[in-house]
Amino acid sequence: MSIYGDDPDPPPSHRLRNTIRRFRRLHKGGSPRQQLVILLGWVLIVFAAFHTFRYVLGPSTPLLICQIPTHERNEHIQLPKTPDKVLLSHTWKTLQAIYDAHPPRPLDLALKTFDSISEFPPLDAIQTHTTISSEDAQFSRQNHVQVTQKLVPYPTELFAGQGIVILAGGRYTAFATIGLGMLREIGSKLPVEVWVKDQDEEQAEWCAELAQEGVVCRRLSNYMDTKLLEHGYQLKISAIFFSSFEQILFLDADNVPVRNPDSIFTSKTFTDTGVVMWPDYWKHTGAPILPYIVGLSDGPSEMLREDQTAESGQLVWDKRRHWKGWAGWGDKDTFLIALRSLRQDYYMVPHELKTLFINGTNDGVGMLQADPTNTTAYEPMFLHSNIIKWSIRGFLCIDCAHEAVDPVPVSALENPESPIHPHLRDHSRIFSLKHMKAINIDPEPSIWKSFEHVACRSFWQDEGLCNRTRQHMEQTFGFQFRKDVDGQERICQETT
Repeated sequence: MSIYGDDPDPPPSHRLRNTIRRFRRLHKGGSPRQQLVILLGWVLIVFAAFHTFRYVLGPSTPLLICQIPTHERNEHIQLPKTPDKVLLSHTWKTLQAIYDAHPPRPLDLALKTFDSISEFPPLDAIQTHTTISSEDAQFSRQNHVQVTQKLVPYPTELFAGQGIVILAGGRYTAFATIGLGMLREIGSKLPVEVWVKDQDEEQAEWCAELAQEGVVCRRLSNYMDTKLLEHGYQLKISAIFFSSFEQILFLDADNVPVRNPDSIFTSKTFTDTGVVMWPDYWKHTGAPILPYIVGLSDGPSEMLREDQTAESGQLVWDKRRHWKGWAGWGDKDTFLIALRSLRQDYYMVPHELKTLFINGTNDGVGMLQADPTNTTAYEPMFLHSNIIKWSIRGFLCIDCAHEAVDPVPVSALENPESPIHPHLRDHSRIFSLKHMKAINIDPEPSIWKSFEHVACRSFWQDEGLCNRTRQHMEQTFGFQFRKDVDGQERICQETT
């Protein structure tokens, strides 16, 4: 007779129960040897328990994991402080007066068009692209020196802390909802400011929802005369200036983080320099007269020709350390030119950006920019979706062309010519899973979780849009949507 009784091969549950009984009896002793045996016995018990569960469930039985949606977990994130409107507006007006008193010349430039936007232009095309007389160049150079010398000192009482700044408004607000959703999905705990031009571009109900996630909406019109902002890129530099944060991660509205960016602020790449920039596809095409005007050379120079241009869909900036380096109008390479002109350090991410393509096509989605905290290997952190912009209404809205809020002329689901139409119609991935595995990320399920929140439980909620979103998530990624005993919704997904 075995220790298990008459049955020579009892089931695993009996073996586990009898093993526990034996070690309980053994535990009545107390010698060191017995204690050692007891310890080894509990290791055996754990192993037996694991074996039992494998016997019952099987090695590949899927488990259904259900979670409260990220946006409803109410994790406390400190809201950004409210800036001193009077002092901030006064600082801006002081800066504006300095700019107005020292303008460049001429104020408007006649630019020739390059023959191709896909090929780097030849030297003669760059040399003749912009024509500025030597007198105007000298005048602009002198005024540039005056501006940098007369800029007001850094106002220490105005800015504090670290945070994210996103520029939204108009159709860009729909894009911003997904970027914001992804920030929280991937675990970012930084406070966020969403800036819009004026009240007409603000969605007050949406802004009210954002407060529980550490996000506030702000209007540029509360701090400056927005009639001065003739071009969209001027909104970016203004949002950075008026933000309450001293250290800023700026994101374009169509930028979707795929890795938590919070660690950038404590990384050596940022703490050593105070600025992190990312590369664009092209080399610099600045006119040879530019280095002379900003004090980088004693005359026209081709020194910029081999420089890598900057892609500013994401930008990290320390205002205190680089107060003079950004103050003015501009975007993209103007940041780098200002830093070089002032002989200030910055960090340019060394990894080339990668283009992310639509699954099964040669059509691009956007630019995958690298994690700047990893200086030796490429790891993606930001998807700047400058081609296919992630908008749940732009993807799945039906007959939304005449709606009062966020009208959509034609969605990708409605438009057979859209490169993602077949993916939405057939419920398949937009990103290639093989490509995602190669770079060790899979952001698409999380992006759709952000979509689901917007479509089903936000200011933009719509029953039809919600149903189409959940159907796509169920059939493409295996999500399930259930309610617990308290009626609270859960997003569920099988895992092995």
